[in-house]
Amino acid sequence: MAKIQVLDKSVSELIAAGEVIERPASIVKELLENAIDAKASAVTVEIKQGGIGFIRITDNGIGIAREDVPTAFLRHATSKVRTEDDLTNIATLGFRGEALASVCAVAKVELITKTAGQELGSRYLIQGGENGTLEEAGCPNGTTIIVRDLFYNVPARLKFLKKDFSEGNAVQGIVEKIALSHPEVSVKLIKENKTVLHTSGNRDLRSAIYSVFGKDFAAGLLPVNYQHNGIRVSGFITKPACSRTNRSMQHFFVNDRYVKTRTGMAALEEGYKHSIMVGKFPACVLKLGIDYSLVDVNVHPAKIEIRFVQERPVFEAIYFAVKSALEQEDILKSQPKSQRPELLSTFYQKPTRQTQFPASPSVPPKPADPVKETSLPPGKLKVREYPATPAAPQMTVQEPVQEYDFQAPKRSVPVSPAPQSAPKQVFDEAAFSFLKRENFQKQEQQEPETIIPEAAPPQPEPEQETPVIRMIGEVFKTYILFETEDLFIMLDKHAAHERILYEKLKKQIHLKQSQLLLAPVPAALSTEEMDALLSHRDLLRQMGFDISQRDGKLQVTEAPVVLSRYPLGEIMEDLAKNILLCKIDVTPQVFDDLLHSMACRAAIKANEDNTPEELQELAQQVYFDHKIRHCPHGRPVGITMTKYEIEKKFGRHN
Repeated sequence: MAKIQVLDKSVSELIAAGEVIERPASIVKELLENAIDAKASAVTVEIKQGGIGFIRITDNGIGIAREDVPTAFLRHATSKVRTEDDLTNIATLGFRGEALASVCAVAKVELITKTAGQELGSRYLIQGGENGTLEEAGCPNGTTIIVRDLFYNVPARLKFLKKDFSEGNAVQGIVEKIALSHPEVSVKLIKENKTVLHTSGNRDLRSAIYSVFGKDFAAGLLPVNYQHNGIRVSGFITKPACSRTNRSMQHFFVNDRYVKTRTGMAALEEGYKHSIMVGKFPACVLKLGIDYSLVDVNVHPAKIEIRFVQERPVFEAIYFAVKSALEQEDILKSQPKSQRPELLSTFYQKPTRQTQFPASPSVPPKPADPVKETSLPPGKLKVREYPATPAAPQMTVQEPVQEYDFQAPKRSVPVSPAPQSAPKQVFDEAAFSFLKRENFQKQEQQEPETIIPEAAPPQPEPEQETPVIRMIGEVFKTYILFETEDLFIMLDKHAAHERILYEKLKKQIHLKQSQLLLAPVPAALSTEEMDALLSHRDLLRQMGFDISQRDGKLQVTEAPVVLSRYPLGEIMEDLAKNILLCKIDVTPQVFDDLLHSMACRAAIKANEDNTPEELQELAQQVYFDHKIRHCPHGRPVGITMTKYEIEKKFGRHN
């Protein structure tokens, strides 16, 4: 007797069914996809015993013609694919023609269906994949499929199923994903005679998310709508403050099909880099619209894993979409419009209250009226690497403020005792609300004058102009407190300054501003570390470094200008360590981690003494630069509370 034989049809059917039907959730997925492909606008799923004992799916789609019903239960019978070319442009969720055949091979199935052109519908009973019976039945347009006793004929598979509760949750997860991928379809789920999910089908994705995940999750979302290289990315991502401890809430849909994609997860998390803490993960409901010919969904019978012809454009589309959405969100100003102070477009043109300072060094200032305030001796002003604004209210109007700098601390105007003819140096909290910014517009020179808050301004501006932010103080020598009209803000001064320095470093590195060193700087490295750097010399040149080997030692001959004051030997050690840890093709990301470290070292520290001017200027910089909302490691720079939230904590609101 021959050892190799063709399997019996019933056995081969069971084997094939095992690839498609693993548990009740698999059946629900296949049948829901068929309902969506049948152009249904409403689908109801009902399960009992976790779907093991009973599944009923009803839709109002186009139905199945009576003559097609028996054929629909044959393996590889489908209306969605005709030729080999169709497989490269699959626009439907189902296409393999295996769902119904696989279901009826391992369960008892009843089908009730009717098309719009028929007076009577059809009822079809089949179990074990054989001996189906067809009869007429009265029913509405659409299809109802009832599946009973899953794996009744495969007890070996039945024992691997989990408890009813777990299987029911798996079914609910599938239904939720279908509801999210097709917000135009009203989806209803009934578990054990109780409705647990019902979406409206109003085409609003946020409404579907609200129905699936609840109010709190929906409230923490940012909209995404972006197109890149012909790929449309839409949907929602969570605000950085709403990050989670795992990736379970990351949902990706490609051409309205739920998929698991490592490319999508990597792009999403890269987009959040520097916005959330390490160990935290963003959540999302992102939908990608891409040409069908650029996606291969025929990878696995479950159709959850897919392949992209080119993954890089997909990565870039998601990455830029996420970055764009995050840049439009400002956690220090994201409050209801009714609670948000209006930002004045003329804020830096003419304040309502300020101290006196000369318009130009060449124009002698006239003495101002005495102001009854606490004097701050100029000699005790502590100057750090902040945007260069004079510590005293003596500054040149035409001179733009410098950016944060790593070089020797210096201001745009020397801080020195003011001449006797100049106004007395005075510190005023309100006055420092009007420090200049980088984009300060040059104004005409004018004589200083004392501005009374109630006086009418000499140029068009809002009738009532108040300081946009007001300094309150500092607590624990770590946190800066300030307020706007209806918002209280607390800043972590180290995290804020660290991010500012990081952005400055990154900008100068991007400009590739480097300089030759007068004398090469040696680096004490191991042989392995030296080889790692020499093998990536081209990458180092892109970053502004140049290295060479002499007498068996590595030396740095060229370095970025912004790093010239740092110990280059230690930088080379850190860079070599990062390259060795990378283990794969090294990218500029390795250097980015080095910038984090340098910014952290240079930033002001907690428990460090700072002048009120420095704190005010740091708060000013953070408030108006939406990029500075998280430190390079992802920790939040500030937290906010509205006036309403504070009053509610004191019982002023119910």
